[in-house]
Amino acid sequence: MENSWATFGRDLHLDLTGPGGLRAALLRALRDAVRSGRLAPGTRLPSSRSLAADLGIARNTVADAYAELVAEGWLSARQGSGTRVAQRALPRATPAARRTHPAGHAERPRFDLTPGTPDVSAFPRTAWLAAARRALTTAPSEAFGYGGPSGRPELRTVLADYLARARGVRADPDRIVICAGFMQGLALLSRALGTGRLAVESYGLDFHRAVITRAGLGTVPLPVDERGARTGELATLDDVRAALLTPAHQFPTGVPLHPERRAAAVNWARATGGFILEDDYDGEFRYDRQPVGALQGLDADHVVYLGTASKSLAPALRLSWMVLPDRLVDPVLALKGTGEWQSGALDQLTLAEFLSSGAYDRHLRGMRLRYRRRRDQLVAALADRAPHVHVSGIAAGLHAVLELPSGTEQSIIQAARWQGLALEGLSRFHDPLAPLASRDALVVSYGTPPDHSFASALDALLRALPPGEAGR
Repeated sequence: MENSWATFGRDLHLDLTGPGGLRAALLRALRDAVRSGRLAPGTRLPSSRSLAADLGIARNTVADAYAELVAEGWLSARQGSGTRVAQRALPRATPAARRTHPAGHAERPRFDLTPGTPDVSAFPRTAWLAAARRALTTAPSEAFGYGGPSGRPELRTVLADYLARARGVRADPDRIVICAGFMQGLALLSRALGTGRLAVESYGLDFHRAVITRAGLGTVPLPVDERGARTGELATLDDVRAALLTPAHQFPTGVPLHPERRAAAVNWARATGGFILEDDYDGEFRYDRQPVGALQGLDADHVVYLGTASKSLAPALRLSWMVLPDRLVDPVLALKGTGEWQSGALDQLTLAEFLSSGAYDRHLRGMRLRYRRRRDQLVAALADRAPHVHVSGIAAGLHAVLELPSGTEQSIIQAARWQGLALEGLSRFHDPLAPLASRDALVVSYGTPPDHSFASALDALLRALPPGEAGR
């Protein structure tokens, strides 16, 4: 069956042939019309009754197709405005555009609310440049050589003081190793542990698990609930050498590790001689509660503390640090000294100056205020326009978790994509070795966008969310 509609004086050819019946054929035809540009963004579509009459098909078939395309983000529907092509549908692909974007290269979204990156536009360039000038002026000549695997002593000394003051870490400069990012530190630790398995939280980052397995270790998931990782289950696992945890702010669910479970993790490490690898990726950002001190403060002999400048300053610095138990210092330095990528000495000296001058603390205070305002803006917008969406994990960090109706996560992510918005679902972070999860949610970063685009990104998010009962 091939047909056209001419409602409102518009002729549009639709091919309603193909498998799956009329509804599936109408969905394919309308998607193709939007994708090709034959239906431009903002175009008002006929009512379901009018289009059904034009095409000679049942009205319910058209109404169901419209509803599915709205959920996917191809169309938008507002009371009093009818059904229209979504304003942010992808532009028509011209031959020139296809030459610009090679095959397999996705067009960059207009807005990004995916977690993992701070607002890099807020990097303190002026203060960092001033610290770099001071560090360069006073740097000893030997700092321009190759350097040792543990990193610059100036930075390790300042870090020991800062971590003790701000995070409750029991640090000695001789037990601190500077790395070129968290991933390098995790890879070194995984290799230093040798054989066996490493426990990971059932929600986490897949590339962290990949680093561990490339080092020759197996991984085993620890279930995560509203109290964080269920560390009591460590005692039931065989051949586990260590556990990678995010105690202060579980990633991505956003909950802190319950005090009883913190104690259970440390007790397991003491009883077995194992290690807790503490990923304190955003420990400086706390809003509605007292800061949660580092787990390492409970037992410096069994907890490895891992921190980074990637969230507090910028990922481009490639600066992170480990505070190691004594028995891991020599094995890690032996591995790092065999040619592991070193962080630049000048950046290390600059960070040391940035910390010792107080510029780091001032920067963090400013960013806490900025991120808290954005978090409050997100929560207020949800309460006003999507009160049926429950938000959690907002007492700390740079992201929030938005609970969704069961089975809707992927369709909402697709709808957001057609709004020009990049989003991640909670399922993206679920360990495939863990039991199948039934929780649908979005992990929304309020830290990533620059200030000037945050309101627009938030508006795109709200348009992609499903309506509540009151809005049906």
